[in-house]
Amino acid sequence: MSNARPKITDRQRRARVTTSHLLTPQGRVDTPEQVCEALVALHATDPATVYLTVAARTTDPAPAQLERALYAERTLVRMLCMRRTMFVVPRELAPVVDASTARAVAARERRNLLKVLAEQHGHGDAWLAATEDAVLAALAGLGEATAAQLAAAVPALRTQITVSPGKPYGATPRITSRVLGVMAAESRIRRGRPLGTWASSQFRWTVAEPHPEMAADEARVELATHYLRAFGPVTTDDIKWWTGWTLTDTRKAVARTGAVEVDLSHGPGHALPDHLDAPPETEPAAVLLPALDPTPMGWRHRDWYLDPALVPELFDAYGNIGPTIWWDGRIVGGWTQRPDGEIATHALTPAGRTSAARAATAAEAARMAAFLGDIRIRPSMRTPLERRLSTGSA
Repeated sequence: MSNARPKITDRQRRARVTTSHLLTPQGRVDTPEQVCEALVALHATDPATVYLTVAARTTDPAPAQLERALYAERTLVRMLCMRRTMFVVPRELAPVVDASTARAVAARERRNLLKVLAEQHGHGDAWLAATEDAVLAALAGLGEATAAQLAAAVPALRTQITVSPGKPYGATPRITSRVLGVMAAESRIRRGRPLGTWASSQFRWTVAEPHPEMAADEARVELATHYLRAFGPVTTDDIKWWTGWTLTDTRKAVARTGAVEVDLSHGPGHALPDHLDAPPETEPAAVLLPALDPTPMGWRHRDWYLDPALVPELFDAYGNIGPTIWWDGRIVGGWTQRPDGEIATHALTPAGRTSAARAATAAEAARMAAFLGDIRIRPSMRTPLERRLSTGSA
């Protein structure tokens, strides 16, 4: 009997992600909740990313759909979690994310803040706890409030700290955002509706609903299973990078998911048993994904869908990907919205320059322009190609 591991080709992986990540017109769904369930978590550092991620994958996208899910029905929850990054996750998955990743992030954030407060002001746990209690009391009275409104209501939030002393970029900010960030990481408060349009990075705070308790090890197994379902097959390194876990915790969690070992083009990996058969082929399709979309940011190893030669054009200096054009399961170019609202696209590979790919990309650009309407966006993490496209120099 052969003990050889099943082999999964790059083409099979691209076919599977095209279907599981809703990257075809036929695969589009109706609601933001369905998109979030398919992708496990939506990257939310840039407020516009969540909306554009959903718009790319829904049949009749409208900002009101996501506003309903985030602020009215609260079926989607914004959390600081994996890799100390802001994500939007399904409400049912929030306790899993909280126990498996967010608690550890919150603990580090609290320790770091207490260290600064102790060194610069002599404040300790009691002082911070009293400040947090005052924030909760202010929110109970106000319902929702901006950071500035909370700082006006809670004088302790106006305490200043020195950041990077002696450096040209040194500063003395208030601790407002640090305190609110810790409380949000601990799911005691949450971001409410933005100020201005849905693309605004300014928002209100409100009291959060607590998550049910879960054991961390059980939560890691469940989150790893969700990740394997959406992104598999994957390597151990992929899971460790995406979750931000230690290697030991990653290996323990994967071992309990029921995944089997497989051979990928760049080494051993893991796949759920029902991912071993080749997925059905789909017709080539184009889709425009925003900066930091969950699909291009879903794996540590990306060569199977991204030519390494394109990395300098599509990523910033910190490893953040800009807006991308996908064709037939691969990244083939990039795009941006210009100040006049035009969606400018640029193909970087021969596959993206075929007549079929160009026509499909143009149709997707028109669809994205219709969704954005009068809204103007610009990624907070800008890449070389996106900068050139925005000025018309690409």
